[in-house]
Amino acid sequence: MDNSAPAVFISHGSPMVAIEHDGYTEALAGLGRAFPAARAVLVISAHWQTERPVRVTAWERAPLVYDFGGFPEELYRLTYPAVGDPALAADVAGMLGEAGVAAVLEPRRGLDHGAWIPLRLAWPAAAIPVLEVTLPAPATPVELFGLGRALLPLRRRGIIVLGSGGIVHNLRRVRFHDRNAPVDAWAAEFDAWVAARLAAGDFDALLAYRQAGPHADLAVPSTEHFDPLFCVLGAAYEGEGTADIFAGFQYGNLSMRSFRFAAP
Repeated sequence: MDNSAPAVFISHGSPMVAIEHDGYTEALAGLGRAFPAARAVLVISAHWQTERPVRVTAWERAPLVYDFGGFPEELYRLTYPAVGDPALAADVAGMLGEAGVAAVLEPRRGLDHGAWIPLRLAWPAAAIPVLEVTLPAPATPVELFGLGRALLPLRRRGIIVLGSGGIVHNLRRVRFHDRNAPVDAWAAEFDAWVAARLAAGDFDALLAYRQAGPHADLAVPSTEHFDPLFCVLGAAYEGEGTADIFAGFQYGNLSMRSFRFAAP
């Protein structure tokens, strides 16, 4: 098995993580140190959903999208001058098409905060080429798993497949006034259920999370942050285990659980 590049799921949390320093930001820095020389990073973010066909960024330099409001001015001054790879983007679009996933190139749209903030924490030098692929919507978990499966061959070429979203993400329940608020029981239970299913390799249960997961309607009131998980599951090798990057909560119920697939 050639798995020189991992498949990774990052819970990206609040944009404030970009200017904070804690165990989570250290964990993402550790991810970058573990994989400092990837051929490229391909990101599927909760914050870029489109109807089909899916889009693949094809710029030379990554423009940034500051797609958040009401935060400190410092956040809007941050930069991340990542390079793109138009030739690789065309290759990825063609590969997706051959797998039955219609794809087109997108030369203008920049990296959203679900992409550039975790990338900036993990690979601050911005030396690794970045591509972003849209999260198709609407799409079922099985369809998203299929998208991830179509991206799996990229890992053999040293390209990291990275999904960015959140295991528990219910902004109506988040207590933004208290970053260290006690964790709500319903959020902890769903997060632990996902972790256990990942450890067991029980993808079928995760694909059926709406019926199988405890408090799924509270933990995942809308699907966009959970959906990148299915792309990452699809990009896993058969029998490949997971390795935790970080586990914990912020603001009472915002799960920061992040992990990667690692060879057994």
